[in-house]
Amino acid sequence: MFLCSCKKAEDSGVDSSSISHPLVVNGDVNESKVLFDYLPGTSSNEVVKHKHYTLSYSEQAEQAEWLAYELKKEYVTNRDYKRPYFIADPKVLTFSADWRNYKNSGYDKGHLCPAADMEFDEEAFSDTFYTSNISPQDRDFNSGIWNRLEQKVRYWAVKYNGVYVVTGGVLKNSTRTIGKEKVIVPDSFYKIVLNISNEKPKMVAFLIPNERSEKPLYSFIVSVDRIEELTGIDFFPKLEDELENSLEKNTDFSAWIFN
Repeated sequence: MFLCSCKKAEDSGVDSSSISHPLVVNGDVNESKVLFDYLPGTSSNEVVKHKHYTLSYSEQAEQAEWLAYELKKEYVTNRDYKRPYFIADPKVLTFSADWRNYKNSGYDKGHLCPAADMEFDEEAFSDTFYTSNISPQDRDFNSGIWNRLEQKVRYWAVKYNGVYVVTGGVLKNSTRTIGKEKVIVPDSFYKIVLNISNEKPKMVAFLIPNERSEKPLYSFIVSVDRIEELTGIDFFPKLEDELENSLEKNTDFSAWIFN
């Protein structure tokens, strides 16, 4: 169920550019202004909010258990910003992992929120170089199948007038670590993409092993329910229950263009 949006946001004095899609969510709602809270539940004690993305930081794993952001159509652009150095995230109270853990580890500093998704603004771009936004990724995985998926998400953001993205590594049962801080190396990574630009929301989820692969992207599609089983995370808990259940059990990708 959807409500019509922006007029009410203007009447309330709220900057309508900051309003998320007005999807009705669980609970008693005031239909004069309903914002879509797309953030997952958290098993950590530290949710960190940056201007354009939010993450749940796992001190034990020394990385985010999930990172979520909205990728609007107008955000997808190409700008020649200089890549900054990776630095610790000043908003992580327990201190995010030092970048030196990755040095000579054999693993890339793999972005969760890609820098290329934030090229609409230099500050947003720079924020993707906090170490809370990286996870150890196999180099061929990072530059290959993961990069292909990132490009596809940007394509969908333009094609479908914006998407919501939740992503991270599967941290449970991973035994490899790198560096003095023992940063966990995920055995696989997930990415969930939600589009609610029209009256029929759609969702697609990927679970990809942290290794080189030449397989097509659609071969890694799983249900969100499967990722919840592996991670223990409740994704999109603020969706209306019937809609959440329908979207999260689905593996049909026919509504998403892959060519």
